[in-house]
Amino acid sequence: MKPVYFLCILFLCSTATAQTRLTGRVLDQKGRALPGANVFLKGTYDGGNTDSTGTFRFTSARNDTATLLVSYIGYEPFSQKITLGSSTPLTIRLQEATNELNTVVITAGSFEASDEKRMTMLKPMDIVTTAGANADITAAMNLLPGTQRVGEQTGLFVRGGSGEEAKVVIDGMIVQNPYFSSMPDVQSRGRFQPFMFKGTSFSTGGYSAQYGQALSSVLLLNTTDKSQNEGLGLSINLANTGLSYDHTSNKSSISATAYYGNLKPLFTLVRQNIDWTQVPEFAGTSLTYRLQPSKTGMLKCYGMYSASQLGMNFIDPSNDAGKTAFKQRNNNFFTTSTYTDSWADGRWLLYSGLSYSYDTDATTFDAYDFGRSSERLQGRAVLTRLLPNNNTFLFGTEASRVTLRNTVMGTRYALHDNYAALFVESQTYLGRNLAIQLGIRGEYASVINRFNLAPRLSMAYKTGLYSQVSLAYGQFYQTPDYRYLYLNRSLTYERADHLILNYQIIKNKRTFRIETFYKNYAELVREFTGQPFDANPYRFPIGQTDNSGNGYAQGFDMFWRDQKTIKGLDYWITYSYVDSKRLFQQFTVSATPTFISNHNISLIGKRYFEKISTNLGLTYTISSGRPYYNPNNETFLADRTPMVNNLSFSASHITRINKNLVVLYASVDNILNTHNVYTYRYTPDNKTRYAVGPQSYRSFFVGGVIMLSRKANVNVNEL
Repeated sequence: MKPVYFLCILFLCSTATAQTRLTGRVLDQKGRALPGANVFLKGTYDGGNTDSTGTFRFTSARNDTATLLVSYIGYEPFSQKITLGSSTPLTIRLQEATNELNTVVITAGSFEASDEKRMTMLKPMDIVTTAGANADITAAMNLLPGTQRVGEQTGLFVRGGSGEEAKVVIDGMIVQNPYFSSMPDVQSRGRFQPFMFKGTSFSTGGYSAQYGQALSSVLLLNTTDKSQNEGLGLSINLANTGLSYDHTSNKSSISATAYYGNLKPLFTLVRQNIDWTQVPEFAGTSLTYRLQPSKTGMLKCYGMYSASQLGMNFIDPSNDAGKTAFKQRNNNFFTTSTYTDSWADGRWLLYSGLSYSYDTDATTFDAYDFGRSSERLQGRAVLTRLLPNNNTFLFGTEASRVTLRNTVMGTRYALHDNYAALFVESQTYLGRNLAIQLGIRGEYASVINRFNLAPRLSMAYKTGLYSQVSLAYGQFYQTPDYRYLYLNRSLTYERADHLILNYQIIKNKRTFRIETFYKNYAELVREFTGQPFDANPYRFPIGQTDNSGNGYAQGFDMFWRDQKTIKGLDYWITYSYVDSKRLFQQFTVSATPTFISNHNISLIGKRYFEKISTNLGLTYTISSGRPYYNPNNETFLADRTPMVNNLSFSASHITRINKNLVVLYASVDNILNTHNVYTYRYTPDNKTRYAVGPQSYRSFFVGGVIMLSRKANVNVNEL
């Protein structure tokens, strides 16, 4: 043999003997074979795919140690350091990846309204196109289970809670004045537009330890990360006209709006039940800037300013003339900035924010000065650690300084409150079917010089591929109404304990949900005047106060939504029952508060007709009568108002004029012209009763929006 052939044979032999053979199987957690899984050694080209039995075989030139990687669609990636050369076959069991169907989510007390999550209940377009909501976020939330409409008062009324017990939070920051200034016996709408937000989470109780200062619920609104439009837009309707401008680049976007409103044209066409001495007139502007300074960072800045003025004579039985003149001039400013980022391959998340708001009402009742103002400076930071198997741990802090001022018939009151909170929360998955969320929150308020510690617990168990049960418990504290604190700083926190049990099934665009709850109220503020009960909702408390009040609220809610059965039709039905009594405020005995209806039903239906590019909607709501104070009845708050019902209609149509997108809309509220009564009030001699009802009975509204850019578009699937 020639030397060259000998060397070749020797080389081939040495190469063959250096090859290491790897064999094994790839299975799931139940031992079933996973065919087609990709198996290879890290940093090499050595590897292969599994066959129909989940078996793999391949060789490698390496003979020491290596990292074996396995990947398979729908399963968590597998990585393990191995020693090559062993003849024992490997057995690898992959963990199914977390997804919307195989992993439980905590739902007790929470309605998600995001276009990105499986838990979607309401999208921003739902809020705009739902009849009876009038494009108002709060009004749309009042159509969800657990809420009710209180026509003559402003706010969210949730499961026996008053309007002051629910907070509105934007990007984690509490909004001091989320609604336009209140007027006597008129419900004010929210200040913010639905399309500012990419997602809404509405809690009816048992909410996260990240939030506090709300005995009943929080409405969490998250602003969009980029503008949805491009160019100039013009809107005009019977109430106002406005201009908007949006521009988006690769890493930033900016949105600006300006509007002016005067309700005289609307009031000329729609008969009013209120004697307006100056029809509401308002103007405002807003600016939003978003910047993505890095691949993972996001900076968002939002600022708005609005001004308004109005005058009215409202029914006032305590006044000899039967009416009282009311005038108001409001100025409101709100700004918030947030920065979010992540690092270490997304395992650490940072959220930080800073906000400031200022609001002032120059208000007079007859000739008496009842002016007020508020100011809030707030900061917040939250750090989240993502752990394996979808587990998380977060901790954070927030602080605020609030200044409130009131003038009551020439007497001025003021207070300052420095508030601070710390919170930690963990979410643990014990497999795919069981999740536990534990949290605790500590708060300090300088105005009462008190500290509290509030534990929170939520659990969820997956009962089937599409169904689950959830449980939530927690303690929730709130600083007493500032009107009490002006005169008594020795008061302590009011408290509510929540216990919620929830069952939910979501399948084929159909959702069924039932939830039962119990709330225990403790340390509520009571007022002792030594005088008969005063039913005037705008009275200023003057009596002695303490925290000896208590109460409860219990009941259940049902929700059914169907977007599948009839093509194009989206409808949902809600029913809520609440039983509640309290001993608080001026109450001398425990009784059901005047803002509670025991039964509330909503039926909402919408259908989009593609051929005519038109969406039509109907909403019907029914609320049982609420208690009202009858001084001639020896039993306190034993009388009930008549049942309140309302049928509303809305329509929106999309077209193009000169290739510019145009959206036209119209709505009719209270089609049946029902003369609803919200409450009654009596004259001082108790002989005459006045009914308090809506601002108008049957009303209508029309308007339109034109996008002066050919790039503008609307996703009809969201209508």
